[in-house]
Amino acid sequence: MFDIRKIQEQVIYNAVKAESNDTMAQKIVNGNQKNNPAWVKNTMKRLENNFDKSTVKKIRMSCQCGYGMDEKLALLKELVVSSSSLEEFANHDKAKTAGLSYHDNELYLQFPFCPCPMLAEVDKLETNTWCQCTTGYSKIIFEKAFGCKVDVELMKSVKMGDEICLMKIIPLKSIQFGFTN
Repeated sequence: MFDIRKIQEQVIYNAVKAESNDTMAQKIVNGNQKNNPAWVKNTMKRLENNFDKSTVKKIRMSCQCGYGMDEKLALLKELVVSSSSLEEFANHDKAKTAGLSYHDNELYLQFPFCPCPMLAEVDKLETNTWCQCTTGYSKIIFEKAFGCKVDVELMKSVKMGDEICLMKIIPLKSIQFGFTN
């Protein structure tokens, strides 16, 4: 059976090792917590205590899991092809169903619940460190769909007490709408 904890341990280990070394990666990932909520919280504390904020964000952004990415990418590409602007892109019914919206010349992606299986039993997080993996996931998928670099800003998180998870998606170049990338 598929063990999400083991997958997350390996992903975090590899991301930390890429920014430091094997010893530090083992120190961050290896805790003696048996249950997932305690492991998540303590692993993030170890990460925050050993790296500066920008490195922590970089590490967590590279920890995205990739679940369902092919289907979501196909949808985004379909929307790009059938749109002539970012506003039109976000106003398609399929885009709205997927949680996309467009306000004040900005693109947003939101979820009414936390989609992370590792956080299913976590009541509340103290920081948004764990949630940065979703910004990495969104960055990859939107860059592929838009054919340009994208910044993603985490604005709200259900697991930090907000009513929704909300990200701002910021394309760094103009997007070629009406074409496949």
